[in-house]
Amino acid sequence: MIDLKKIQKDVFQNKTEKGFNTTDVNREFCFAYGELSEAYDAYRKKKDDLGEELADVAICLLGLSEMLGLDLEEEIAKKVAKNEKRKYENVDGVNIRIEE
Repeated sequence: MIDLKKIQKDVFQNKTEKGFNTTDVNREFCFAYGELSEAYDAYRKKKDDLGEELADVAICLLGLSEMLGLDLEEEIAKKVAKNEKRKYENVDGVNIRIEE
């Protein structure tokens, strides 16, 4: 299993060492949006680099999480547990949350 906490630290260290943004949170959100757009474009056009583009999205989120002082691994685990408890009902082809 991978250690997201370590990777998050490594991503931020690489950003620092290479002179990438480590302070402007708004800019980093824009970068994340751009990376997700590139991943969608790769999917839509059936490009071979879809996996790499999705990795860029994850790397961007890990770097942003470190900038914000968040443990993304912990946040993901909490959100997965929360989602497992939710109950949904399919209404006309759309899942509607009926219980938290």
